[in-house]
Amino acid sequence: MQSDTAAVPAFEDLQQAAEWFAVLQAGAVSDADRSRWQSWLATGPRQRAAWQRVETISGEFTGLANLPARRVLEQRGAASANRRRSVLRALALVPVAGLAGWTVSRQVAWRGWVAAHRTGTGERREIVLADGSRLWLNTATALDVEFSATLRRIVLHRGEVLVTSGHDEASPARPLVVDVPQGRLTALGTRFAVRHEDDGAVRLAVFEGAVASQPSGGGDSLTLVAGQQARLFADHVEEPEPLAGYGDDWTRGVLVADGMRLGDFIAELARYRPGYLGCAPEVADMRIVGAYPLADTERILSALQSTLPVRVRRPMPWWTVVEAAHGAAKR
Repeated sequence: MQSDTAAVPAFEDLQQAAEWFAVLQAGAVSDADRSRWQSWLATGPRQRAAWQRVETISGEFTGLANLPARRVLEQRGAASANRRRSVLRALALVPVAGLAGWTVSRQVAWRGWVAAHRTGTGERREIVLADGSRLWLNTATALDVEFSATLRRIVLHRGEVLVTSGHDEASPARPLVVDVPQGRLTALGTRFAVRHEDDGAVRLAVFEGAVASQPSGGGDSLTLVAGQQARLFADHVEEPEPLAGYGDDWTRGVLVADGMRLGDFIAELARYRPGYLGCAPEVADMRIVGAYPLADTERILSALQSTLPVRVRRPMPWWTVVEAAHGAAKR
């Protein structure tokens, strides 16, 4: 049997550990949250090793010696001196800057892990609901579906989903809604996409029909029609914009760039591969055109090196940067 010290956590294990850290660091931790964390921790040695790494990193920067989770872990006998030395040696393998990005809200964290429908990084999946509605789940997406006597409800915890609404045979017909922390989106016979963004907004893009958006904080509702997109916050909806630059090509496994900034292209590509992928500022404003297969992100990076005056540098296996070629021969 593999020991905890020898266990090597995957990137996803480290991400889950950091998100659990955020949950347990909250001011009020429920017994249910603590029970779920302990169940996850008991899953196996990789999970325990991931927790040790995240706990150690966080302790180095925040001094959280009295974190409740830490006390529980010590009571379980999982904080031996030998293991702590192993974790300290492994700290170089975990990007500290990434920890801040992992500390998402406590509800999104555990609900996303136990969601009925999930995709991993780089994975896409289609599901068909009981009413004939079709959902395309993009990379790193988690959602639940709840049909009741009065409502057809999709709860998007993280990631991105494309919805093609089906015909409800119930009488009267039940509304089809997508719920996110920022509010509720109600389909009006339509095809639309909903995507969580890094700044706390949710982007709504309508390809067919119309969608009504209602902020959860009670702001004014807004209905978007085909060809429009807008960002939803808890207290308001931004003014609609044309769909230019946002499409559904990802459902076909393609990332399309039509004069896209290289920096924006790299940020989008980063969603489909584990680890860190960044773009140096000096090349971020280069423009890129083409259709790129998302199934092979390494091939995309190689194509960039072959067609642009850039190089792909990997200072560590999980850390990749696209930067200026600095006079290197163009391949």
